[in-house]
Amino acid sequence: MWETGIAGISVYCDSFSVVDENMNRLLKIDRLNNRYFAMRHGHSMANQQGIIVSHPDNGRDNYGLSELGRKQVRASLQQNNHLDAGTVIVTSDFKRARETAAIASEMLACSASLCEESRLRERNFGELELAADDSYNEVWQQDEVNPDSQARGVESVNQVMARVTSVVADYEAQYFEATILFISHGDALQILQTAFARLDASTHRQLEHLHTAEIRQLLMNGNYRLS
Repeated sequence: MWETGIAGISVYCDSFSVVDENMNRLLKIDRLNNRYFAMRHGHSMANQQGIIVSHPDNGRDNYGLSELGRKQVRASLQQNNHLDAGTVIVTSDFKRARETAAIASEMLACSASLCEESRLRERNFGELELAADDSYNEVWQQDEVNPDSQARGVESVNQVMARVTSVVADYEAQYFEATILFISHGDALQILQTAFARLDASTHRQLEHLHTAEIRQLLMNGNYRLS
């Protein structure tokens, strides 16, 4: 179980299943019951400082959106015509994602409460926590060689795929013909779209990444490869 962080508009979502590691849960699904969209949080104070913030102790209550990030989120939602008041918003419990979700809920006038989901948290970058964000590159290089690598305490790419796809599997069981917006982080969403494309987790950097505040529909067998 995890705690909610936005008073009055969040709910507990602790009834879902336990994650099975090293498995793309979407491989068991032939046809989706719902429409899924991914939204990366807006530009954050961590982005502004150029550091990695991936541990809950740092990310849940600190390093929220920058002023640029708030503007990005509003602009992205204004340009999107696929989401409406009926959208179910599911967000990482990190502050930058929660603040993004709160803006989205307000702008869309969503009828449902936000749901915080710890499985949509940023990938845990272990010993690289609070290091310069150019350190991501060494992790991504290792991902290509071994998707089970946990060098320097970094959460493996297969572990991330297992937890983020388990969220989709649970919402597939809970909803039908719903529009669901996942608000999360760069690597978590990069790996999730790799799962939707039914590709090996080690290839995630070969796909087009989401920019801060970008909204993208997630399609089964979707082509997200870099052109």
